[in-house]
Amino acid sequence: MTDTPRLGRRAALLAAPGLLLAARTARAQAGDWPNRPVRVIVPWPPGGTADVVARMLFIAVAEASGQPFVIENRAGATGTIGAAAAAQATPDGYTVLYGSTGLSVEAALFKNLSYSAQHDFVPVFRSITVPQLVLVNPKVKASTPAELIALSKATPGGLNGASAGIGSIQHLALELFAKESGAPVNHVPYRGGAPIYADLMSGQVDLYFGNVNGPIAFLKEGTLRALAHTGRGRLAALPDLPPLSDTLPGFETYEWNGVFVPKGTPDAIVAKLNTLLNAAQAKPEIAEKLRAQELQTEPNTPQQFAAFFQAQSRRWQGFVKEAGITLE
Repeated sequence: MTDTPRLGRRAALLAAPGLLLAARTARAQAGDWPNRPVRVIVPWPPGGTADVVARMLFIAVAEASGQPFVIENRAGATGTIGAAAAAQATPDGYTVLYGSTGLSVEAALFKNLSYSAQHDFVPVFRSITVPQLVLVNPKVKASTPAELIALSKATPGGLNGASAGIGSIQHLALELFAKESGAPVNHVPYRGGAPIYADLMSGQVDLYFGNVNGPIAFLKEGTLRALAHTGRGRLAALPDLPPLSDTLPGFETYEWNGVFVPKGTPDAIVAKLNTLLNAAQAKPEIAEKLRAQELQTEPNTPQQFAAFFQAQSRRWQGFVKEAGITLE
């Protein structure tokens, strides 16, 4: 019994050089990184909101770090092609994924993914958060969410609600609206959001939960109307627009984007990348461009983003299963 503490001290002394070496190695990894170009996989085509924001951020990160961060658009299969490429990359800090809400949902939609977003990635930084607008054609005879709910209940089969694809946040928001309000909706999926606005304005569909940064010009022209938004409080661009939670308590949905790296990437590199991204997003010229589009941001740590991502995954995967949403 008397030997145990002595053995513990001896073991600690023997382990100390290894611990010091590991600490020095971690510092060296972070200190040297990046010393060559970094690949940033954006799993959508060029020109969309995520692509534009990713380019803004990583131009600033490249300037601060002294190394190029090269955007690689790997679109297809609702983002899973690009995500799979990132998951299979060497976890050395030289491959980064600019992901979105879809990462928190896809495990409940796809049965044969080659990766698990929840286990094969390390969350680094949450970038933008975007509420949706409850958008209707101007001919829809509803001026408030309560009137919209009543109208959909009175319409055989419910109103036609568009989405940017099965399992998209716009689809999930529509289905959550139907569940919480008890109003039936007829889901009309599109391949992406661009064609929806033309059909919404022409009356081919009645309702769309569109990201707030997309339709502001249409609202100003009067070709679309917004009845509420799915965030909290009031929006600077639309200060008179109420949150949908005023009608359906607790209702909140957001599109979000964030930066991930493959599992096994050294913690020191994760921390350094997070610091670079926080600094980039706080630059006045970038912050102003994001605010102008109602793209919400806040400083965050890898731990905070990881907790957010896991909570989003539990919420939306559970909802997809409960609602019986499938890709078939």
